[in-house]
Amino acid sequence: MSKKLLTIISWNVNGIRAVHKKGLFLPFIEKYQPDILCLQETKALQGQAEIDLPDYEEYWNSADRKGYSGTAIFTKIKPLAVFNGFPTDIIERFDLRADGYGDPCSEGRVIATEFDTFFVVTAYTPNAKEDLSRIPLRHEKWDPAFLAYCQELEKKKPVIFCGDLNVAYTEDDLANPKANVGKHGFTDEERQGFSSFIDAGFVDTFRIFHQGNGFYSWWSYFANSRARNIGWRIDYFLASQVLTPRISDAFILSEVTGSDHCPVGITLSV
Repeated sequence: MSKKLLTIISWNVNGIRAVHKKGLFLPFIEKYQPDILCLQETKALQGQAEIDLPDYEEYWNSADRKGYSGTAIFTKIKPLAVFNGFPTDIIERFDLRADGYGDPCSEGRVIATEFDTFFVVTAYTPNAKEDLSRIPLRHEKWDPAFLAYCQELEKKKPVIFCGDLNVAYTEDDLANPKANVGKHGFTDEERQGFSSFIDAGFVDTFRIFHQGNGFYSWWSYFANSRARNIGWRIDYFLASQVLTPRISDAFILSEVTGSDHCPVGITLSV
C-alpha cells in the first residue's frame, strides 16, 4: 500500500489581515495546498481576517494585546487534541512571567496539535530586541521552557515543531555573519538555546537536504535586502530523530511574498 505524503508549512505572516488584503493569502493556499499550515504573528483574533477555508479546521492562539503576536494552525486533518500555550507546571518551573515588555504567556506564542502518530507544535519565539533587553527571558526562561515542553510531548509520541525561532543558528544561516556576531538573532545565548534542541535529539530538517548558505526565510525591508538575498534563516522545522526517515523533503518558499518572512515546510510520509 502506497504511503500518503503530508505537506506541513510554517509562515510568519506578519499580520494575516495585511497579507489577505493584499490578495496573497488565498492564492498561496490554493497553489501549495498544505495539509497543515502553521502561522505566526497573526496579529488578529479568529474571524477578524474574514478568511473562508472550508477544507481546514482552524485553531488560534491570539495575544491578549490586540494586533500583536499570535499563532494559528489550519489543518485538513482534525487533530486528536489542541493545546494553547505552555502548561502551568512548565510556566512555574521556568518562572515565565511578565518582563518589561509584557507576559510571554499571554502573547499567543505556542500551539500544539496532537495527531495519530506525532505532535505538530508551532511557536513564535520572543525577539531578544535590538538592545538585547529580552535576552534574559530568552536564554534563562523561554528557550529552556520550550525545549522542556517539546520533550514532555515527546514522551507520548514524536514531535515536529516549527515557527519563527528568532535566531540564526550557524554562520551559514545569515548572509553577513561577521557583521552580526553578538547582535540580536545571532548572540551566543540565542544560538546556545538552539543548540540545546539539537543536543536533545531534535533534527533541523532543512539541513538534512540542503547545506551551505544562501537559504534564508527573513529579509529586512531596508536596502532592497530581499531582492539581493541579504537575509537570515530564522524559520525552522525541527523533528524528533525517529521521524527523519519519513521526511522526504524540507524547503523554503522564497518566491512567496506578502510578509518580511517567507514560508518554510516539510513533506513526510504517513
